[in-house]
Amino acid sequence: MKGFTRGETRFSLCGLNCALCSMHLGGYCPGCGGGAGNQSCAIAKCSLEHGGVQFCWECPEYPCSHYEGFDDGDSFVPHRNRQQDIAQAREMGLEAYLAQLEEKRAILDELLAGYAQEFWG
Repeated sequence: MKGFTRGETRFSLCGLNCALCSMHLGGYCPGCGGGAGNQSCAIAKCSLEHGGVQFCWECPEYPCSHYEGFDDGDSFVPHRNRQQDIAQAREMGLEAYLAQLEEKRAILDELLAGYAQEFWG
């Protein structure tokens, strides 16, 4: 989407934990504002309409209708707890939350590397 960019690709505008996403880890998704990311995202469009907020919680209208029932049917792990993750990031502060995400990602990387070696020999 023209004009939409993201400075932070580990935690999305809408609360997705991109740093823990298998698509992001595998290099298949640069995030909602990078390269060929999800440029048709309605929430990205909404961000532009509300002055380019970097995170939905910065918008005076948050939480809005975009969050109504969105996560209910989604079983993809980074998508399941967006509102809870946003609340945690706000409470801890973004930098502390991102540091925690990096710790989780390091653990995930180690587990996946061990799994691949065990599985593929």
